[in-house]
Amino acid sequence: MKKIIVFSVFLFLNLTAFAQKNDIWTSFPDKDSTHIGFKDKNGVIKIEPKFMGMTIAHKFENIIAVNEEKNQKWESYYLTKTGKIVGRDSLYIFDNGPDCENEGFIRFTDHKTDKMGMFNPEGKIAIPAIYSNLTKVRNGMILVLKDAEKKQDGEHFFWTGGTELLIDTKNNVLIEDFTYNDNLNFYSLEKSATASKDPIRESFPGVDGQYYSFINFEKEFNEWLKKSVLKDLSKANLEKHSFDKITYWKEPNGWISKSKSKFIDQNYNLLKLKLQQLNSPKTDYFVSTDGLNQFIFESAEYAVYFNNCNESKEWLYPTMDVVINPKNKTDFGQDHFEFLRTENGYKLISISLKKDNLK
Repeated sequence: MKKIIVFSVFLFLNLTAFAQKNDIWTSFPDKDSTHIGFKDKNGVIKIEPKFMGMTIAHKFENIIAVNEEKNQKWESYYLTKTGKIVGRDSLYIFDNGPDCENEGFIRFTDHKTDKMGMFNPEGKIAIPAIYSNLTKVRNGMILVLKDAEKKQDGEHFFWTGGTELLIDTKNNVLIEDFTYNDNLNFYSLEKSATASKDPIRESFPGVDGQYYSFINFEKEFNEWLKKSVLKDLSKANLEKHSFDKITYWKEPNGWISKSKSKFIDQNYNLLKLKLQQLNSPKTDYFVSTDGLNQFIFESAEYAVYFNNCNESKEWLYPTMDVVINPKNKTDFGQDHFEFLRTENGYKLISISLKKDNLK
């Protein structure tokens, strides 16, 4: 098992090292900010500003989705660093935006068949367009939905039926009947002959006869919260498990950020009182999983938690929002304590209380 763990970490480190060695280009606007182009790390213009519309990538690592106007017509396609154009009019669109590469792979849609596939960093088809839906690549793995039926519900659509599979980037099936679960940390992969007994892991039988297990973010967080925070609500321990800056809601100013030491020092008694409630079985609360809000956390120290298109990397750094409901059911509002998963464990990063009495 130890060899497998080392391999998984080695794969991730190799991917990271590869990205670091690459000269990542950054976007820049033209004079009237209607088009964007890309510069290298030395400021040398690699692509003159000509893209607009669906071009949302702020950084150009391997392959991006672009949109430009030619002869009063819109053209959309995928572009590699070498200038190769692929997938004309095949952009994968979700929530009004195209896909952003992850680990060098990017999703596309064959609009004739309404099926999805993936391009690799060189613009070659790594995953053929045979799937109804698929996720981004995460630690070399992709969750796919095959042979599902698309249904419309007003302005939205959804899938029914079909088979969910976990595959690799060579389109090899790793796990059959793999039910979608957004709470799994695919970078925590362990393989073993038997199912994992770790209570925060979920195990799945693979087609190779081995069991694949992954940490469940929510189970991991709940265990961490009880053992690392709620057992010791001292000022020092709260600071230890907080982000360098804590962002909080304050009327009428909105979101404000302060250093963790200053914020906790000014609000310690109130924070302790609120968090102590979580030790009582009578407290009505729940945990909501999401990603870091890019419209609130905009400064440089948060950049690592967003991808090249400024989307939250919730598959690596999810946020866990502890939502406490009022004791009196006639009261309105909830208390929110949001924790961010970082490379150094979960950290308290934002707070909003139903009664605005934070300093």
